[in-house]
Amino acid sequence: MLPGQKAGFELDRKLEADSEQVMWLGLCELRIMNDKRWPWLLLVPQRPGVEEIHDLTPLDQAMLTFETNMVAQGLKKMTGCTKINSAALGNIVRQLHVHVIARSEGDAGWPGPVWGYGMREPYRREDLHRLAQQVRAAL
Repeated sequence: MLPGQKAGFELDRKLEADSEQVMWLGLCELRIMNDKRWPWLLLVPQRPGVEEIHDLTPLDQAMLTFETNMVAQGLKKMTGCTKINSAALGNIVRQLHVHVIARSEGDAGWPGPVWGYGMREPYRREDLHRLAQQVRAAL
């Protein structure tokens, strides 16, 4: 078990492969999606077996909303983006996770959604770590 991880919780293998840990929040692990086309964060509630927001307790739902808003505000301030996209789809990865993506007019795929647009462009390792530091500082 990783430091900060809740007992009985296991991160989905696809989320683990496609993203990097930034920090632990109260309920969620905050991760960066490894795709440099967009500043793209993921919040993963540390609750085993949870697939939908309504599967969370009312207190956890409130905490998820608080953490999502905090991350969205920090990402918008950090990037100066035009729009924040937030979504919890779960069609491919069933484990509950919330996407928070900084979008700006003229970015890859604007104004469409990020899903299914082009091929993922991984960060260089040092750029990914730099972005993680910027996110931590913004929060």
